[in-house]
This record gives sequence, C-alpha cells and structure tokens, in this order.
Amino acid sequence: MKKIVIIVSLSLFVGCNQAEKKPKKIEVKQQAASSILSENNGDWTILFDGSSLDNWRGYLSEDIYPEWTIQGDAMVFTPGKTGGKNIITKEKYTNFILSLEWKISEAGNSGIFWGVYEDEKFSEAYMTGPEIQVLDNEKHPDSFVGNGIHKAGSLYDLIGYPAQHINPAGEWNNCVLEINQKDNIGTITMNGKASISFPLSGEKWDTMVSNSKFKDWEGFGKYPSGHIGLQDHSDKVWFRNIKIKEI
Repeated sequence: MKKIVIIVSLSLFVGCNQAEKKPKKIEVKQQAASSILSENNGDWTILFDGSSLDNWRGYLSEDIYPEWTIQGDAMVFTPGKTGGKNIITKEKYTNFILSLEWKISEAGNSGIFWGVYEDEKFSEAYMTGPEIQVLDNEKHPDSFVGNGIHKAGSLYDLIGYPAQHINPAGEWNNCVLEINQKDNIGTITMNGKASISFPLSGEKWDTMVSNSKFKDWEGFGKYPSGHIGLQDHSDKVWFRNIKIKEI
C-alpha cells in the first residue's frame, strides 16, 4: 500500500520544570501507514506469547521479579510493596523492529525502554534506556505537563505523540518501535495510525536531550546496543504479543 507522508514541525517544550521550558522546533515525520509489520516480512523472535517469561529477567537480577506474572495471554505487572521491579530481555538488540500490545490500568503509568545498559551504577533501566510512554492520558497527571511530551506513545520528555491515536485505559494499544542505528532513525507507530520519527545520535539527538530532564544524565541514550525493558511505575499494566525482528 502506498504510504502518505506528511512532515510537520512539533514544538518541544523541555527542561526540568515548566518555568524553564523554551520551545524548540524539530522536524517529525507522521505517516498514515497501513502497517509497518506488513512492509517488513521476515522472521520474528517471540519474546512473549502468553506461555512463558523465559526471555525476560529482572533488571540487575538473574531472575524474573514475582510482581510479573502470566494471566491468560498477557504478561501482567502487579505492584508490590517496593518499587524498581523493571524487567529486561535476556538478549541485547541493536537494529530491530519491536511489536507489542499494552494496556494500562486507570490513572496508570508505565513504559517501554530500549538501549538499556545494565550496570550497578545505573540503578534504574530508565537511566540509560529511552522510553516510549505507557499512560492513561485521561487521568494520570503526567499527561497534563510537558506540552504533550509525557502522553502515551511519546518518546518520553523528548517528542510528543498525537493523543487522538491512543486507546483509553483498559483497552489494548499496539505499539511498533523501529530502531535503525545504520540510518540513525527511530520510529514509533501506535495502533497503525501515525508515526513519529527521531534521530538516535548526533547533533539533533544531543540537542533534544540537552533540552530535556535527561541533560545531565551520564548514560542516557548512549548505548546503541542494549536490552528491551518494561517498567515498574507502581501501577498495574498488561503486555502481550511481544515479538522482535533484527534488521
């Protein structure tokens, strides 16, 4: 199917607090795509199909955290008494297409990471891995700050995603992330409706990060090869049909 590509400019308001935020323009590609998946045929590796958590383990742990369980065909995180129970893939990936579905609880918050570098000096996966926001846009307070760059589907605190393409809390959302280090481009597509694209390194990436909350974070976005991660943000969240294809 022929794709229609529209180039738009999004104004990013970034920084550590609202008062310091200044608008920065960056060119972002949005496309009305039938499906990235249908255009990229090939072999996929199943990371989760409802039968096993064997491809996952806890961040800074050899084992899966007990807060992550299988219910029906979904991987479910149920908050415990202590936080920080992020999980990561056992394997690392560099150039890939990741496809999954997520569903967030009412007023909930979570995230999907890539490029996670595991080291004890980084206590959380988000300290190195950029994040696709998983959020209840209607009721979570993070949805109403940052000029839209904290809404579901966004490249968190860097580039916003159009809210009209996100299904509400309690409903499934399909997310496709393509990371192509060779061409220095990343793309997020939600529910097959629109995509946002962004650089992965270089001057434009550095400018984005320097205008975000991550500007002084030592390892953020610095590792082309890394783990895929799912976030414990102290809210219940579901994931299913997780697969990846290296490109």
